[in-house]
Formats: sequence, structure tokens, C-alpha cells
Amino acid sequence: MVLRIILCLVLLGWVFQAIFLSEGRSAYERQGLGWDSLSHAEQWKLAWHYGPPELWRNVCLIDPTAAVWSLVFMGATIVLGTLRWRMVLRVHGINLSLGRAAEISLVAHFFNSFLLGSTGGDLMKAFYAARETSNRKTEAVVTVLVDRLIGLLSMLLFAAVMMVPNWALLSGHRRLAALAGIVVIMLMGALAVAGLSFWGGLSRRWPRARIWLRRLPKGELLERALEACRQFGQQPRFLVQAFALSTVLNVMCVLQIWVLARGLDLTIAPVALSLIVPVIICIAAMPVTPSGLGLRENIYVWMLAVPEINIPATQALLLSLLAYAGSLFWSLVGGVVYLFFRATRTQQT
Repeated sequence: MVLRIILCLVLLGWVFQAIFLSEGRSAYERQGLGWDSLSHAEQWKLAWHYGPPELWRNVCLIDPTAAVWSLVFMGATIVLGTLRWRMVLRVHGINLSLGRAAEISLVAHFFNSFLLGSTGGDLMKAFYAARETSNRKTEAVVTVLVDRLIGLLSMLLFAAVMMVPNWALLSGHRRLAALAGIVVIMLMGALAVAGLSFWGGLSRRWPRARIWLRRLPKGELLERALEACRQFGQQPRFLVQAFALSTVLNVMCVLQIWVLARGLDLTIAPVALSLIVPVIICIAAMPVTPSGLGLRENIYVWMLAVPEINIPATQALLLSLLAYAGSLFWSLVGGVVYLFFRATRTQQT
């Protein structure tokens, strides 16, 4: 328990440090002073001097009702994600209770706050999932990967569909078109991975592919994982249900940002927001920075600064940080769950 408390404090301290550095820099540069000329030690000191009051000042700018709804929508994404994961688990006969699945999901969300990308907590989720079964550990780990693949693929498809009504916006700005191009490339890659994972095809064209697979380190486990993936492709009804649930989850993500924008008196067309939000989520999911910090904020500024939307950089940054604050709130809940989490095996299937 002591070690977990120390770990939670260190990790949360790191997250707040990253936020305070951004807030402290903004406050320092507003005074006409050069931030980049400071040493790292001076920047850290000023971050904790200016950061907390600046963050609190920004948080107070939003309408309280909008802030509460933002937390509700963010919590809804976690609930829907948990329900989808249970659907994936049941394909392999792993009947994890809703309460236990929610515990593991919250712990994973807590670790998402500092691991690379916005999906780093899946490592912890896979670890704990494997401990929930005695003889289907490989399948349990695969369910986490498949759940993430379905979620990412659904979000990429959502973004691609919303490019159609926003075509004039994309075609008029090279930067936005470049971001849309990255999403399309990611979509093609995700579709290829899903196709090979769920339905295969390599071993039919190259019969010796399975032989080479078995020769790899842990080849037997890799082959078992591949067979576990094939079961999802054999259940089209499951895929339809999983993607339908994921679409509702995507809408919740858009609603969270929309309600925050309304709370800040920012006028952003819902159609444009339905493209901007999934694009940012998909790109921030790449393991570039911990929890996508920095990367996500810059893309918000880039996309919202175009003349058709015309949101000032400071307001776009604030919108991004408030959205992250909602995620961080549920990470704190996950941290509390982690303190009392019992990593015991409960399933024997």
C-alpha cells in the first residue's frame, strides 16, 4: 500500500508538472519575459509558482454546469469502453463481472495519464486481464489488443466519414489537409491489421508463413494469439455490436468538447467539431508523448485557429487543457481504485 501511494504521488506529480510548465510559460511570456532563456531548474520553479494559480484561473472561466457535464460525458466513455471490453471477453468465454472490468478499466485509465500516447494503460489492462484466468491468459491479453483496435478503427472511420461534410474546410488549409491525410493513412493501416488479424490470408498465399511463425521466439504463443484473433472474425454479429457501441462512445467524446466550448462561450460548429475531435484523439493516441500531452494541445491550436473557426490560441489551449482535466479527474478516481486494487485471480476458465 505504501509503495502504491508513493507511485501514485510520483506519477500524478509528473502529470501536474507537465501542465504547470505549460501554464507557467503562458503567464511568464505574457509579462514580456523570455521563457526559453531560463534554465530547466528556473523553469520548474516558475512552473510551480505560476502554474497552480493560472490553472485555477482558467478552470474558473468555464460555466460550472458545463464542467459537470464534461465530467459526465468523459465518465460515459469509460463506461462504454468497459461494456465493449466485456463483449470482447465473452467471445473467448471469459465472463468478467462488470464491477471487476470497471476496476481494471479505471486502473488502466489512471496509467494512461503518464504512459506514451493515450493508450499506454492498455499494458496494465492486459497484465491484470491475464491474471483473471488460469488457462486463457493469451486470449485475455488478446482481448485488450482487439478492444483497442476496434476502438481506434471506429474512431478513424468516424473521422473519415466526417471529412465529407468538412471537405471545404480541409481543402482550404494545407495543415488541416495534412492532418486528415495522417488519419487516412492510419485508417488504412488499421484496416489492414484488422483484416489480417480477424480473417488472415497470409498463410493461404504463403503456406510456409505458419512454419516461420512457430520458429520465432515465443512462436507458439504468437500462433495461439493469432488463432484467438480469428475467432472475432467468425462472429460478424459481435463486430456489428462492438462498432455500434464504439460509435456511441465517439459521440460522447465529441459532446465532451462541445459542452466545454459552450461553457467557455466559444462558437464552434458541431459538424466541424465532429471532425476535429476524432482527428485529435487518433493522432494523440500515437506513442509520441506521455498521454499525448503537448501534441494534443498543439493540434487543437492548429485546427481551431483557421479563419472559418477563428478561436484564439489561448482559448484553444484552454479548451484542450480543460478536456484533459476531465480525463485527469477520472484518472484520480482510477488512482484511488488502484490503491485498494486486489490483483487476484477470480476466473478459472
